[in-house]
Amino acid sequence: MNTAESPELRTTELGAGVIKRETRLADGRELFYYDDPGTALGPERAVDGRVLDERPETATMRQDILTGDWITFATTRQNRVMMPGADADPLAPQSPANPSEVPSLYDVAVFENRSPAFGPALAEAIGGAPAARNPTRGLDDLAELGIGRSRTSVGRCEVVCFSPDHEGSFGTQTPTRARTVIEAWADRTAALSALPGIQQVFPFENRGEAIGVTLPHPHGQIYSYPYITPRTQRLLESIDRTVPDLMARVLESERASDRVVLQGEHWTAFVPFAARWPLEVQLMPHRHAPDFAALTADERDELAPLYLRLLRGVDALYSTPTPYIAAWHQAPVHAGRDTVRLRLELTSPRRAEEKLKFLAGSEAAMGGWTAEILPEVAASRLRDAIASVPEATA
Repeated sequence: MNTAESPELRTTELGAGVIKRETRLADGRELFYYDDPGTALGPERAVDGRVLDERPETATMRQDILTGDWITFATTRQNRVMMPGADADPLAPQSPANPSEVPSLYDVAVFENRSPAFGPALAEAIGGAPAARNPTRGLDDLAELGIGRSRTSVGRCEVVCFSPDHEGSFGTQTPTRARTVIEAWADRTAALSALPGIQQVFPFENRGEAIGVTLPHPHGQIYSYPYITPRTQRLLESIDRTVPDLMARVLESERASDRVVLQGEHWTAFVPFAARWPLEVQLMPHRHAPDFAALTADERDELAPLYLRLLRGVDALYSTPTPYIAAWHQAPVHAGRDTVRLRLELTSPRRAEEKLKFLAGSEAAMGGWTAEILPEVAASRLRDAIASVPEATA
């Protein structure tokens, strides 16, 4: 492994004293290091000396004419690693025995997924047939309906490593590290939104084997879609049918309810009025911001410890860590920027210490949800759990 500084390495100073260092992996994928303020790491980063196969061809998506939804068929993802030990962790820093995805020791690292659901092709398809014959052609083309329609799954998928540790989650990080990740989310949101053909950027974290996590390493992902996702389309429709400031009114209503679980000067976390899941929490900024890139420094500063306290409260509900999906909904890149507000939607199927909610006939087949726990009861339990958690320290 070559430990000399990579000639491609570019350095940028971001907010909160975070330093970004840009380079590439052996197969050309982009890699970004985000150094904590006051990091103990030096400025150099190792060159990726692996010999890698060429990147797989961009996946193909097919349209379900009955719903208009686009389904991506990313067959290379079938062979991804399942729960490896520390000696084979693909997200750990490289060692002589473990030729992982990250050449150097790091604080936070972000890189292009080797087996993405979207990309690496962007506005126009790249690679061979058949996908290259049917690139995406914009939202108007994707909105049309027809039997047997397919398009290339253009876009970008990235992996966000919260720590070089083998095990953990966002909630196990320090406030300093959490703030670095938030800066990385904001930086990547801005960069990915500027790529050709990208319509929506989605940072998220899957946590726990019950959710389907395949790596215990503390990490999340960022998907950049060539379309506006179905959930966001429904939100835009609701806004069109009601008022432009719908999300502000929802937040005002929730802040006046007994479903608030945590709040600060800039953020409020609450169990929503019509929560579907046994554990469901939303976290919204008090000021309208369409995405992470639009947050002020003060909003980012408060978010780091507040989000950690929320996650640690979730884990304090039971004697073992709770599986969840932490989904950061952001406004589309070119639509709804003045009406769709950034928000976290954290959901878990855990309905008791040893019980999970499974989506059976009505929920899975018809989208007709039945909830077993009143949102007010869920909020009370979570408030008590959060109150039992000490303040996070740097």
